[in-house]
Amino acid sequence: MDRMSRFVQQQVIGDPIELEIVEREEPHAGPGEVRVRVRAAGLNPVDWKVAASPEVAGHFGVTVPAGFGNDFAGEIDEVGDGVDTFAVGDRVFGGARGRALAEHVIVRVGSDTLARTPDAVSDEVASTLVIAGRTAAATLATAGVVEGDTVLVGGAAGGVGVFVVQLAVAAGATVIATASPANHDFLRGLGAIPTTYGEGLAGRIRELAPRVDAAIDLQSTATVEAALKLGVAPERIATIAAGPTPPGGAVATGGSDADPGALARIADAIAAGSLTVPIQQIFPLEGIDDAIALLRGGHVRGKVVVTV
Repeated sequence: MDRMSRFVQQQVIGDPIELEIVEREEPHAGPGEVRVRVRAAGLNPVDWKVAASPEVAGHFGVTVPAGFGNDFAGEIDEVGDGVDTFAVGDRVFGGARGRALAEHVIVRVGSDTLARTPDAVSDEVASTLVIAGRTAAATLATAGVVEGDTVLVGGAAGGVGVFVVQLAVAAGATVIATASPANHDFLRGLGAIPTTYGEGLAGRIRELAPRVDAAIDLQSTATVEAALKLGVAPERIATIAAGPTPPGGAVATGGSDADPGALARIADAIAAGSLTVPIQQIFPLEGIDDAIALLRGGHVRGKVVVTV
């Protein structure tokens, strides 16, 4: 008789978000699949937006009854027929939209995102990488950030921003980062020059740098608008939050635009100690509602993680 396995389930897409922890017979890996015993799941703003909005859920192909979350990390405990690239016991991290908050996740090798976790990287850290890491890599590539550039990053203290700032600094760029004053010392520690967001942003940036070569907007259109005022070429302004047609000719992008090697490079950088992942708080599975409430508050520094 199969053992039981817990997972987070949502019966109705809508706001307020209503989740429950339920038990089911544990799933098994079929041909071309592996089963991952999930140890940690990193949350992203898109997770609660999918759960709260039928329109967003439809965009990602999520229908109810559904699970919750996308990013996970753990170890493979079952391998299906035909899989020779992974083995039982391999530590892995990956993405499974609408399925990550569960004790067991079935992953189709080659179509779902799955990568090996370096020995020096914890499951909690590995669980934060798929969406935030790939999105950061995509924005930097879209904006064409290279050594010697000055790049403006809006929303720099959040889950994607902490990757963008560190990767840009590592590339040899000067980073001007917008955030609330409470996060300014934190951003200085990552190598950025912080400033506050809001009215007068372009003027404050002019006082900090003689020029701005590129911009990355992670939370609204404010950074796009400031960059345009500063004369940044529209094709060097990347945004993930302005919809499919950003103002002024800026370029919309996202994690799906990241190059195939981005995740491995980021994981290796973390293992080497050259990139850090700040985690604001770790919740148990039973604390999923509190984790979502913290994330929705909009002032998270780094990442929020749920252990399973």
